[in-house]
Amino acid sequence: MASAVDGFLLLNLKPQSLLTKPTNVSLYFGKRAPSLQIRADSMATERLGIKVEKNPSESKLTELGVRQWPKWGCGPSKFPWTYSDKETCYLLEGKVKVTPAGSNESVEIGAGDLVVFPKGMSCTWDVSVAVDKHYKFE
Repeated sequence: MASAVDGFLLLNLKPQSLLTKPTNVSLYFGKRAPSLQIRADSMATERLGIKVEKNPSESKLTELGVRQWPKWGCGPSKFPWTYSDKETCYLLEGKVKVTPAGSNESVEIGAGDLVVFPKGMSCTWDVSVAVDKHYKFE
């Protein structure tokens, strides 16, 4: 989809397999040579039932009230976990491989990730770098 706004040609690109939100690309035709401006919106992916948004904007974190959510943390460890409710969390620190029950594949999450785990998911957390996160159950 393309549209012209104030001398900008706006293109919305959405590779279905990678993004859940479009990435905006604009090409400016002004008095000088054309310039290409790319703004990558925070990209969210879903894999193995786990939604991960890398480096969401501060305005999104504020809108969600993330900084007011409770905090939880743990050191390097490996343990099973079952989500009795949907959990949304924002990792301040850490690195984790999450492997859903019955899967041989993992999802890696780390500092700066906004993650949503679905209600009912059973998985194993393999924490390689100590975790500090804000979380909210719904």
